[in-house]
Amino acid sequence: MKANFSLDGKIALVTGASRGLGQAIAIALAGAGAMVYCSSSRAGGAASTVEQIVSLGGRAKDVAADLSDRKAVADMYAAIKSESGGLDILVNNGGTIARYPAVEFPLDEWDRVIEVNLSSAFYLSQLVGQDMIASGGGKIINTASMLSYSGGITVPAYTASKHGIAGVTKALANEWAQYNIQVNAIAPGYFKTDNTQRLQDDPVRNEAITNRIPAGRWGDPADLAGVAVFLASPASDYVNGTIINVDGGWMAR
Repeated sequence: MKANFSLDGKIALVTGASRGLGQAIAIALAGAGAMVYCSSSRAGGAASTVEQIVSLGGRAKDVAADLSDRKAVADMYAAIKSESGGLDILVNNGGTIARYPAVEFPLDEWDRVIEVNLSSAFYLSQLVGQDMIASGGGKIINTASMLSYSGGITVPAYTASKHGIAGVTKALANEWAQYNIQVNAIAPGYFKTDNTQRLQDDPVRNEAITNRIPAGRWGDPADLAGVAVFLASPASDYVNGTIINVDGGWMAR
């Protein structure tokens, strides 16, 4: 029997879907048949993603919520639930980063990064999870990082948030597997996105990173498409609490 990678009839929400990794994931889920709500921090922010999905024959809608505002997050989900009846797939991808040496890292920036990257993912999972339990199951996919494993340099809040995402993924999987909810995470390696632009522009760091990647190149957002569809589909029904590295072999070296 062939594995079922179809998302026909499924409803998905992807946060941070305006560009980069979130945009690629949203397009991939829509391509597999899902209706995708594409979220960004401002109204119309994910319009380009929606346009691309529709142009390819898919279904999508632009929604918005500032992930640092818990009421805005709750209101966004309430509107989606009212319109669609609930979600089958949640992708917690939205995030932010701040770069300062640890000794002078602003505490307001610490709070902002932790709230956006970690707390909002837990809060939204909690809201959606309640309904998935009632409806008989679902898929939650979190975006982790290579910094879910290591410390990085000048990004202590981001590193803490991504270690936290790895832990929350496992904790929710432990509790919710009994309800047919699979909670997993994707840990992208070094991808060409806005978040890594400073590293890409630094010739020394860029060369050092590229030289360590066995594939010999930085990732393209489209490289996440296959694993995102897998984790969102029935093909992964017995995969739970895992963090899948999509890194060109970075962690193997």
